[in-house]
Amino acid sequence: MIQQTNKQPKVTLAGAGPGDAELITLKAIRALSVADVVLYDALINEELLDYAPKTAIKVYVGKRSGDHTFLQENINQLMVDYALNYGHVVRLKGGDPFVFGRGFEELEFAAKYNIPVQIIPGISSSIGVPGLQNIPVTHRGLSESFWVITGTTSDGKISKDLYDASRSNATVVVLMGIHKLEQIAAIFKNEGKHNLPVAVIQSGSTENEKVAVGVVDTIVEQVKGANITSPALIVFGEVVSLHTQFKAHNDAVNAK
Repeated sequence: MIQQTNKQPKVTLAGAGPGDAELITLKAIRALSVADVVLYDALINEELLDYAPKTAIKVYVGKRSGDHTFLQENINQLMVDYALNYGHVVRLKGGDPFVFGRGFEELEFAAKYNIPVQIIPGISSSIGVPGLQNIPVTHRGLSESFWVITGTTSDGKISKDLYDASRSNATVVVLMGIHKLEQIAAIFKNEGKHNLPVAVIQSGSTENEKVAVGVVDTIVEQVKGANITSPALIVFGEVVSLHTQFKAHNDAVNAK
């Protein structure tokens, strides 16, 4: 990579929110407006790239479920190379950079090269997407706390934290777990929570959003019927009973 500028290298790790372009912060928009390079992920709303200067270099480095063409190590190196050669790199990440976004790994890598890093938080899908469906992660009388857990660890297994979470009364939000929904539901069944309300939301906050609402015993069937797939999150907890579809689901089940 040939040096193109005498600008001081700088990296901004910015959260873009869950998908709706309007859910990014004003601070992140201001960072984009002065970017020399934008490295953006797969789940970023590409409308946001319009906020960067026309002269800015825009590089797709996205990773989707099952597609790891861009390894994290490669992304780290690209980020540093562009910063050293072009100046201000905005690393635009879905949701919040520090909620399963591997943002701290990128911060540490930049620090090895003495490149200053600014962090701009984003709205995490774990809170924002249920909220847009009128599902609060906490609600007086229903839930005093919430867990946010990855559905699949780096070795492809279900997180051990899920077993602990299933025994609690907290709201449990599972990210990246849709392809293991049946196994995850079985964990809750083993705790006797067959009738615990569950919602599964695909592509939350976007025009492609899909929602399935049920209980632990029925959610796998509901998701298949709604043809829901990745990217999606799962919400287990009594707070899901507040969703408008939950009563309709219960009425339909009871009518059988």
